[in-house]
Amino acid sequence: RLLIPLTLAFPLLHHQIYNTITHFRVALYSIMLEVSNKATQNLDLAVSYLRSGELVAFPTETVYGLGADARNPDAIQKVFQAKGRPADHPLIVHIADAQQLSEWATRIPASAWLLAASFWPGPLTIILPKHPSVSALITGGQDTIALRIPKHPLTLELLRKFGSGLVGPSANKYGHVSPTLAAHVATDLGDAVAAIVDGGPCAIGIESTIIYLSNQQPVIMRQGAITAAAIEQILQTKVLVNSMPQTSIRTAGGDESHYAPNTPVYLLALNDIIAYAQQQANISVISLHSKPVDLATNIVWQQLPLDPVAYAHDLYANLRAHDQLNNTAILVEQVPLTISWAAINDRLTRASVKK
Repeated sequence: RLLIPLTLAFPLLHHQIYNTITHFRVALYSIMLEVSNKATQNLDLAVSYLRSGELVAFPTETVYGLGADARNPDAIQKVFQAKGRPADHPLIVHIADAQQLSEWATRIPASAWLLAASFWPGPLTIILPKHPSVSALITGGQDTIALRIPKHPLTLELLRKFGSGLVGPSANKYGHVSPTLAAHVATDLGDAVAAIVDGGPCAIGIESTIIYLSNQQPVIMRQGAITAAAIEQILQTKVLVNSMPQTSIRTAGGDESHYAPNTPVYLLALNDIIAYAQQQANISVISLHSKPVDLATNIVWQQLPLDPVAYAHDLYANLRAHDQLNNTAILVEQVPLTISWAAINDRLTRASVKK
């Protein structure tokens, strides 16, 4: 987390040192993961906090989640208070085993079991008709519930030790950039959490794919690492993408404006960014191209790889790093409008929509 701002602090050298810095970051992340995995004994303390109704942040392969006992209404209320989250915004429940589906959902179709067998643990959230015992606080008053099994060894063990479901929205203030490091959680939530299980950097870096299975035809409500094509291959049926009216069902991350830093974000074509940068100072740029040599030295220009997996992994950390520079704007180059970039396009559009 220290090396990202370091690369931004030297815009003239950034293009040359980016690859070197990346290698150092990978090495640092590996060390962090090793240290974190040795702290497994702290899970017992985390479980005790959760059972007493406190909040515990936990790592997943997507982003860090803000965990609370999904059977404890008072604990669930603390999640909404800590995040400043609207009461009608539903939560995702994290479980340890697919066999627990029947404890949280009813009328579970064969397609849900197929997807669970294929993608769980992993970055797929499945929406199903809720079990009568599920609190309306979790579902935002709707008759559906969102469920997933996260793919992180620490959190899987935490869920097994806890023995039930945990709500787990992103562990940050509502609408802000999601956290992909334990330090991000501490910055956003501070004393609101009793503990943070530090599992190092999140492997994927953006939130899970959400699929709605309560109708005959599956619908992806939020795009993520698991694509419609991958799901279609398993279900052998057409999967719709964002085709339902927004008023028909509410899902996590479904707001028009979301995932946004405090600094205004503009999503622009490269030519527009260059034109803007030639007239303005004290701006940050996140681009897929190198910095033009004729631009002012006080314009921070970060070139990212033309690889959606690598781009997604560092997207939120990069937005947070640029936000810390307190520039007047963050200009982000429009990424390719292809299937492999669809989830990234979704996050960038929501981060910039009101700017």
